[in-house]
Amino acid sequence: MSLNNTPSGERIHIGFFGRRNAGKSSLVNAVTGQELSVVSDVKGTTTDPVYKAMELLPLGAVEIIDTPGYDDEGMLGELRVKKTRQILAKTDIAVLVVDISAGMGDCENELVRLFEEREIPYVIAYNKGDTADSEISSEKEITVSAKDKKNIYELKEKIAALAVQENKRRIIGDLLDSGDLVVLVTPIDESAPKGRMILPQVQTLRDILDADAMAVFAKPEQLAETLEKLTAPPKMVVTDSQVFGRVNEIVPETVPLTSFSILMARYKGFLDTAVKGAAAIDSLKEGDKILISEGCTHHRQCGDIGSVKLPNLLKKYTGKNFEIILTSGRDFPEDLTEYALVIHCGGCMLNEKEVAYRRKLAEMQNIPFTNYGTALAKFSGILERSIAPIKNYELRIKN
Repeated sequence: MSLNNTPSGERIHIGFFGRRNAGKSSLVNAVTGQELSVVSDVKGTTTDPVYKAMELLPLGAVEIIDTPGYDDEGMLGELRVKKTRQILAKTDIAVLVVDISAGMGDCENELVRLFEEREIPYVIAYNKGDTADSEISSEKEITVSAKDKKNIYELKEKIAALAVQENKRRIIGDLLDSGDLVVLVTPIDESAPKGRMILPQVQTLRDILDADAMAVFAKPEQLAETLEKLTAPPKMVVTDSQVFGRVNEIVPETVPLTSFSILMARYKGFLDTAVKGAAAIDSLKEGDKILISEGCTHHRQCGDIGSVKLPNLLKKYTGKNFEIILTSGRDFPEDLTEYALVIHCGGCMLNEKEVAYRRKLAEMQNIPFTNYGTALAKFSGILERSIAPIKNYELRIKN
């Protein structure tokens, strides 16, 4: 995905669910106007979730997800059903595809129960309407035909009507006034992507510009010189969490300091949870099992933050040894009871729905949940300073 495209985490995720051979893939193709999914009369043709990022009018930027049949059987079938259940964690809007000749059954009723349990708005699309004598139409139901494109436009209108109101939270823009200057500290080392910036840095820059403020980028080794060249102190310094300690020593106490990761935790709605979770680090016991989870997948390098830096800093800070379990991408365990702590990435590649789901899983099981940036601020001894710009803003708004 190029920098000109809407990131996956900012798109509305629309999942198509149902039993095998209900016509999910055909309906996905009809809705998108593309041959996105392989179509066959053979049951279970879709064996893995199929993702497509696209612009879908009247919704705009969306991610369409075609899922395997929820009634799949056998050992492989159970794995496919498990993958389908995982998709529910990130689904903003669900489309339940029902073969109109078969009607609602146990499989469909179970999916409706899951939609309602997870508060996912949904519409029931009775497919193969070209073979039926009558139509079904209500607020949550519609007869369609992927074959002759019957009521496809109307289905898209129903999906659009279910779209949740746009997230009004800002990354940093509401902390700034027009004309403010922000210094962004971005290390360029072996872990930095070649020829581009990481997503939180790009999104933060865009939000600064949307606030009619200004930004200056600097590497950690350039920061002192950058601050000296400014005619006035910056409104704020935002740093990559991995160099919190170095940056803290350079930035005067009078200048607010925070990190991209902490701003992302705020934007994704779990900063308070992350701060409480970081406090639990002081109570960890020798041999505790800790889950370190990333929302994206990438090739791990020798200095990888999740597999190398965080475990080493945990050991250095606590003086204890832990059992570290790593997950990435869509893999996130539903049972967290064996863990003493979950340390999650900033979640920039996950939509708000999935981040909230993972956080709620931890909260329901009484497992502390924090994120990389908050934990790194804790290790550096500057957690209070790093969240102060946000807390001061919240107090000002309340008063």
